[in-house]
Amino acid sequence: MGKNFKSLVIGFVLLSLMLFPFFGERFYIQFASKILVMIIFVSSLNLLVGFTGLVSLGHAAFFGFAGYVLAILMQVDSSTHFVTALLISISCVGLLGLVFGVLVLRTKGIFFIMSTLALGEMLFYFLHDTDFAGGSDGIYIYSRPNLSIFDFWDVDLANAVHFYYVALVFVCLTLIFIGRIIQSPFGRVISGIRVNEHRTKALGYNTYKFKLVCFVIASMIAAVSGFLAAVQFGVVNPEMVGWHVSGHALMMVILGGKGAILGPVLGTTTLMITEEIFQMLTKHWQLLTGLVIVLVALFFPNGLAGIRIFKKGGSM
Repeated sequence: MGKNFKSLVIGFVLLSLMLFPFFGERFYIQFASKILVMIIFVSSLNLLVGFTGLVSLGHAAFFGFAGYVLAILMQVDSSTHFVTALLISISCVGLLGLVFGVLVLRTKGIFFIMSTLALGEMLFYFLHDTDFAGGSDGIYIYSRPNLSIFDFWDVDLANAVHFYYVALVFVCLTLIFIGRIIQSPFGRVISGIRVNEHRTKALGYNTYKFKLVCFVIASMIAAVSGFLAAVQFGVVNPEMVGWHVSGHALMMVILGGKGAILGPVLGTTTLMITEEIFQMLTKHWQLLTGLVIVLVALFFPNGLAGIRIFKKGGSM
């Protein structure tokens, strides 16, 4: 009965999301798309923090770098296909993730956190201080990649409704992909690393290689969200790789529930909607948002996914 109820709830939510553009205004459709894109990014960070135990404050480097790859690519060839541009962005970010991973995964604990922060800030100032990357103003993307489905339906990525459905598809694919990873033998190893790395190593696993692979996978998932964000807003700037973006995403991971697949969905949606409401009510909205986060941390130490109604679905 519980499993059937969970399937019914998931089906109802998906149906509601699919019908939302038919009833929502343009502003709310764009805001919902922003939430969807952020869910992908937070899910990639959750793969590191929640499932592997690697707390990164430089994860936004992969988010922003993917957007820059797209912006530069569209300047070179404005007719680039969506899939081609996406694969190039993911590949470039994957390479960056490999370099970063090799450098930081030799460290542990607070030293790992500070190393990721340092590398992220290095990339920030590189993009901020070079004319090639547009400096502090960034780069405008005047034309979006071309996307056609089965050669008969051209998707206009500048259209809010079209982009919403594209983002929704990628959120579903991301959650399914991460779920498969966690349920695989690879996922069991990285979960073991989170619980007790020394014991996992004693069982014969090369924990450094497993962490490195997970780090690269997480960076490539973050690249998808950064790519979509650049497509949605038509501009990239150094702020996209700033440490505050990583910190904001980390709050969403904690709010939703570390190590829960649905945690990023709950945490991202709750925090972004809460911030939007408080911004309309008062200029001191950050104080109220902080209060909400503190209350959730006090009364729901396992995050929103730890609430009984979400527990089964969140830890699937």
